[in-house]
Amino acid sequence: MLTLKGEHIYLRALEPEDLDFVYLIENDEQIWEMSTTQTPYSRFLIKQYLENAHQDIYDAKQLRLVICSYDGATLGLIDLFDFNPTHNRAGVGILIAEKEHRGKGYGKEALRLIKNYGKTHLRLHQLYANIAEDNVASIKLFEKEGFINIGVKKEWNLVSSVYKDELLYQHIYVH
Repeated sequence: MLTLKGEHIYLRALEPEDLDFVYLIENDEQIWEMSTTQTPYSRFLIKQYLENAHQDIYDAKQLRLVICSYDGATLGLIDLFDFNPTHNRAGVGILIAEKEHRGKGYGKEALRLIKNYGKTHLRLHQLYANIAEDNVASIKLFEKEGFINIGVKKEWNLVSSVYKDELLYQHIYVH
């Protein structure tokens, strides 16, 4: 588990006690744009999701981990999604939930930990991220962590009656 422990934060599996935290995140309309969510989630559905969160990444094709500080605060979530063991790649998404915790390096440390985990335990060849063109903080974060902008999906997402471009970032591991 050393690959999931950093200097200021650690990543852990979802627990039943995370119900309220996940419920708040999944129902925050301000971040629906990032997740392409269109409707709210009930506590019942999130409870069912948490009950199945133990599934192996090879079966579920995704892994969601909670970002926690050593003082006990739950800071956010980091996801590996569209895991493809045939081609050794996965998408990555990250969210620091509260504005007061953003800009303090937690996202950077979480991304470094998941990159290390992906290389060490999943034998990934690459990670990719889909980032809205106006999400400057995420663009800076991923670029600082060695992700390269490899393309633009033109008018990809409809947000408040406006089509927005989405940037595709890629990190290829050096083996």
